Amino acid sequence: MSTYRAPLRDMQFVLRELANVEELAKLPGCEQTLDVLDPILEEAGTFATEVLDPINRIGDKEGCTWNNGDVTTPKGFKEAYKKFADAGWIGLPVPEEYGGQGLPSLLLGPTLEMWNAANIGFANGPLLNQGAIEAIELCGSDEQKKTYIPNLVSGKWTGTMCLTEPQAGSDLAQVRTKAIPEGDHYRLTGQKIFITFGEHDMAENIIHLVLARLPDAPEGTKGISLFIVPKFVVNAGGALGERNDMVCAGIEHKLGINGNPTCTMSLGEKGGAVGYLVGEANRGLEYMFIMMNAARFSVGVQGIALADRAYQHSLEYAKERVQFRDVTTRDKNAVTVIHHPDVRRMLMWQKATIEAMRALAYVTAASLDYAHKHPDEKVRKEHKAFVELMIPVVKGWCTENAIDLCSTALQIFGGMGYIEETGIAQQYRDVRIITIYEGTTGIQALDLLGRKLIGDMGATATAVGKKMEKVAKECAASENADVKAIGEALLKSLAALTEVSQWMGMTGMGDMKKALACSVPYLKLWGVIAGGWQMARAAQIAAAKLAAGDPEAEFFKAKLATAKFYTTHVLSQGAYFKKQIVEGSADVMALSEEQFELDRKMAVTA
Repeated sequence: MSTYRAPLRDMQFVLRELANVEELAKLPGCEQTLDVLDPILEEAGTFATEVLDPINRIGDKEGCTWNNGDVTTPKGFKEAYKKFADAGWIGLPVPEEYGGQGLPSLLLGPTLEMWNAANIGFANGPLLNQGAIEAIELCGSDEQKKTYIPNLVSGKWTGTMCLTEPQAGSDLAQVRTKAIPEGDHYRLTGQKIFITFGEHDMAENIIHLVLARLPDAPEGTKGISLFIVPKFVVNAGGALGERNDMVCAGIEHKLGINGNPTCTMSLGEKGGAVGYLVGEANRGLEYMFIMMNAARFSVGVQGIALADRAYQHSLEYAKERVQFRDVTTRDKNAVTVIHHPDVRRMLMWQKATIEAMRALAYVTAASLDYAHKHPDEKVRKEHKAFVELMIPVVKGWCTENAIDLCSTALQIFGGMGYIEETGIAQQYRDVRIITIYEGTTGIQALDLLGRKLIGDMGATATAVGKKMEKVAKECAASENADVKAIGEALLKSLAALTEVSQWMGMTGMGDMKKALACSVPYLKLWGVIAGGWQMARAAQIAAAKLAAGDPEAEFFKAKLATAKFYTTHVLSQGAYFKKQIVEGSADVMALSEEQFELDRKMAVTA
């Protein structure tokens, strides 16, 4: 069984060279970033390896147990959560006035990656605290901020998002949970499903952020409001009062992430759960998107995390497993499977794609800091637009890749990978949910195409394309042969992206169904090329370091070789996506519903 080890050197490279943390540290409130960067990475890596990793397998095997509304987490989770909270990890990006550390969002990239790689079942719990904190901080009243945020930051209380209902799924326009005014609060009745850590034994209170409708609310998404519904009502002064009328009716039996309780929550069985309106009425979905966008970015990082853990596991196995002779030598002795070319291809596929995903995610996180903290409003708007464009790409592309990469890692194990005892099967099961929760890949693609591309008539996509083109041209003019080849390939891919984006925009304005038919391939095209952009930047830096005689020559040689592999094996997918989208979109809708079943009927004979 492999032990997770954080890829600290590559994280440092991305943070310092690609996300340009030294420049980011000049932003107001970020001045201490460089002083704490390396210590945070080291401490987080140690915590992930020594505290979270040892209970990862336990969480999978034991799972959570439900008994008459109470949920017990797996052995060690409660203790690990206390250590996690006491170490201050929950408050990393939270303003100091609420008890946080006030550090940049950029640092969420590597720390979230470590927590989720070491133990995604555990990491989903404190992850939701950060989303709840941000939503209350931006939309809540002063009293709500004072009451809830410090306790969420300290980990004394935990948070949830309560969106989904049995009849609604991802279609939040169908939400039926009701909120009836009663004095200074509301009484909520209804049912929510798939609520992550909706009930557990790790903290004394759980703060649910619940979507519900007021009696006079308009239909659809415009009539949804957001409410704070605590597990225990909080009395004046902050002391906990009576148990609220919101209980866990059961937990799901799932394919993976068994250490994470996924709950069905029932509100109002005894008259109505006490809830408090957040912000203005009927703006709940707008507010909830604050949490959802943060969660979507985090789920994209979960994809990187699980893919990297699986890569580490398969690499370790490939270096130990002895099978067959080396076909390139006359030696009759069997060798470890890492000597075989196809295994090398699979390892390189994992390594190159993971590095591209990590780079894109961390660069996006850096832009989030610029969007919030840069003194120039124009710069803030530019970065905000970039973040909004990239969030569905980071979420959709990274998670779709993660499933393929974990499958590839399992393939290296051969038959041993299909056996639970080797551990890789857990990673394959755990990863499968991440393309689904916080919005399926199809929903991310709809967001990218409708709200981001067509929504601003391609302005942001064009601006980002110009940045990518600048890097591609610089690389194409390089004297380093590998960097030059990478730049030339990126230029060709960018031309394809431009052509496809124009086609999607024009088609969408006339026949949205045809455009949506291949919106997921369009999202993947963006991911592949945006990842190629970051790998081209990495190649530039690596070549410059090597030319200067950097003492870490082996690291930079590997970085350059990995970037070259990405160009030939991953970036090259752009041509396939272009053909699929432009020439194949109409084919998606070619069959009637009845024609999908024709192969189950006997032929009519003369």
